[in-house]
Order: sequence, then structure tokens, then C-alpha cells
Amino acid sequence: MYVPRHFAVEDLEEIRALVRDVHVGQLVTVGTDGTPDASLLPVLWEGDEVVVHLARANEHWRRVVDGSPGLLVVTGPDAYITPRWYASKREHGRVVPTWNYSAVHLSGPVTVHDDPEWLREAVTRLTDHHEGRTADTERWHVDDAPVRFVDGQLRAIVGVSMAVTGVEAKAKLSQNRSADDQAGVVEGLAGSADLGAAAVRDAMVRRQQGH
Repeated sequence: MYVPRHFAVEDLEEIRALVRDVHVGQLVTVGTDGTPDASLLPVLWEGDEVVVHLARANEHWRRVVDGSPGLLVVTGPDAYITPRWYASKREHGRVVPTWNYSAVHLSGPVTVHDDPEWLREAVTRLTDHHEGRTADTERWHVDDAPVRFVDGQLRAIVGVSMAVTGVEAKAKLSQNRSADDQAGVVEGLAGSADLGAAAVRDAMVRRQQGH
């Protein structure tokens, strides 16, 4: 990932928080024939390991070579930035459109898991993690469902783990612009119809406030 100095995110806790907030990522691997595969999957990143699972019917996992390099791309909110929002447009006009976004790339060797007990533990951890994100006080647990039903569901999936050896993160939030330009972008995003506009605006404000 191309990460200019202005946009680099180096604080590991901030990076982990972004992955937790997004909670899904694109797992990218390359098979022996050189063809890349990508699947959007729920993500659990604990310690130096990422755990995901795929539907058994998804041919992606069959093309994964154990120990081969994998890439997990987690993309945060994004929004179009028009030059009309920049104070510098009115000053000199030397401005162009751009895009603000955040992204994390996790990389490392991947391993396919088809053991029922490994899958049960992984699904339990994933479920507990994501149920913990809900506002409900009563959360769903894997053992809330009948055992035979869960066993059948587990037979329909395959797990993949990644030993994380590389972490890259980028938050492109107008840090290379003047304070007046950044203020214009924050104001402009407040009225933007882009789906990610509000989230990008909030991320810009948090970063400007040092949070």
C-alpha cells in the first residue's frame, strides 16, 4: 500500500480499533496457477493471528496453499472531496478533487482449517466478539442453538487463519492541507450525500483533536 508520510498510521492500538470498527475485510490469496481470489469475510484479529471462515461451497479455500502469503484488506469509511470546499480554491484555484479514506493491510502466511473443533472454537470466538459490539444486553451465543444444528452448520464452512507478519495502515484525511482547507472539508462533508461522509468527517475531527 502506498502510504505518504502525512497519512501513515503507526499506533497499533489505533490500527486495531479501525479493524474492530469495520469488522470485515477482503481476504486475498493467490493459487498455484497465479490467479488471485478475494472473499469478504468477518474478521477476528487477536494477538498476531487473524481468524476468518468461508462457506465450503466457496471455491476460494480450495485454492489456498497452506503457508502461502495472504493479504487481508480492511477498508474504513471513504468520501469524495470536492475542491469547492477548500479555502485555497478561492485564494489561488490550484486545487483538484481527491478522496479521503482509511485502510489497513494485514499480511502473512495463511492456513486452512477443516477440523470441527477448531471451527467450533473459531466460530464461538467470532460470535462472542461481534455480539459484543451490539447494544443489546442479551447476546446470542453459539450454544443457544441445538447442538446437532450447529454441527451441521460447521460442516458447511472452512476456516482460515493468518499469522500476521505485516501491518500497514493509512488514514487519508486531508492532513496535507491547510487548517482552513481542512475546516472547509469538515463543513462540506456535513452536507454531503456520500454514504461515508459523516464517518469521514468524524474521523477528521477526532484526528484534529488528537484522539
